Parts: sequence; structure tokens; C-alpha cells
Amino acid sequence: MNSSRRLFIASSAILPAACMGLPYEKGIPVFTPPTIPAIRPPKVGQEWTYTKKNVFNGETVDVITERVASVGSQIVIQRTGRNAEKYDDEIQGPWGTVIQDPHWGNVVRYNPPIPLWPEVLKGNWSKEVITKYIHPAYPDYSFPWQLYMTSVGWEKITVPAGKFVCMRFHNLIEYQDADDNILGEIRHEIIWFSPSIGRWVAREVSGSHLVSDQPFPDDSFQWQLTSYK
Repeated sequence: MNSSRRLFIASSAILPAACMGLPYEKGIPVFTPPTIPAIRPPKVGQEWTYTKKNVFNGETVDVITERVASVGSQIVIQRTGRNAEKYDDEIQGPWGTVIQDPHWGNVVRYNPPIPLWPEVLKGNWSKEVITKYIHPAYPDYSFPWQLYMTSVGWEKITVPAGKFVCMRFHNLIEYQDADDNILGEIRHEIIWFSPSIGRWVAREVSGSHLVSDQPFPDDSFQWQLTSYK
């Protein structure tokens, strides 16, 4: 069975999990813009603030502001919680390609880096990326990470920050956990990316893994943009 087919089948087992608490985000399909919007380039001081919620119980986990702190060969995005709690930085290089990703609980570093959004902003585009990542607890080792990204199409979506026309795309991820007791790690993301703000406005994350051949769901979260500048 090829890897993309295996990821699709595995993801189908975890998608219903989100129905237990928060409803899925819903966008309204729209025609492809006659002129594809340019992706806003990074600039120091740009900010995006998100509400992060636990899908299973609907509780707000945190309100996180992500701010562009420096722009050069690498773009550093600093992240702060509502109580001024400091989170690990996101590092891109070039823009739209992530080197250090702090959105998975443990910060991970990819080598080579992976795309953050579709390279071509149109429906039915897909790409498979095979890379490795470094877990902070095991800096001398790297582990396999496989991403299958596919775009659905343009949608209009409403979030607390307003209404946006976005490219909706899905990520299916299969990776080896740093813990040898955890197997079959699969993650699924649904993302609405707005070129005009250079960032996603909504994001849903779910996943599952195996322990002693028994399936367990991973934490599932929903992110919504509340403001940006």
C-alpha cells in the first residue's frame, strides 16, 4: 500500500473525534479568485492572536499572540500566552517554510524544513514531503516525519477576527514518536490560510497513536484568529 493511501485510511479513523465536543469549522466554497492574492511578506511587528480550544470539552486552553520578531535568512515568530507566558519560537526560512515548529506540544525542528501552506494556491494540488525531525529530549537523534499536504479549494470563513477568503487545505502526517512505546502516530490538520494576512485564520488538529497495539486519541485542538495587525 502506498504511503498516501495508508495515511488517508489512518486519518479516517480519527476524524470523528472532533464531533465529541466543538463542532467542525465550516467554510463556504467560493470560486477561485480571478487574480490569486499575493502572500503578505513578513515584517517585524506583524501579529496574529488566536484562541486555542480543546475540541473534546470546548474549554479555552489559552489565547496566544504570535509576533514577527526578526526577518532575515530566518524569520523568528515569538509566541506569548494571555498571562504573558512565553512559548517556544516558530522559525521559518524562507517565508512559508518552517524550520522550528512549536505547535505540537514539544517543539520540533525539521531537516529539511517543510512547507506551511500549499506552494500553489489552487484546489486539487498536493505534495508529499519526507523529512526528519529532532525532538528536544533527544538532540543527537532524528526521527522520520512524513507530510502529505492537499488543497481543497477557496472558501469564505468567519472567525472572531472577521470574514476571510482562504485556501483550505489538509495535512496528513505520519511520524515516529521519540518514545519507543508509542507507535503508529498519525496527525490530521484542516487549515484555512489567508494570503492577505500571511497566516492561517483557523486550524483544527487531531490525531491518534498505538500503545501495545491499542489505539488512543491524541489531544485535539481548534484555533481561531481573534485579531491581527
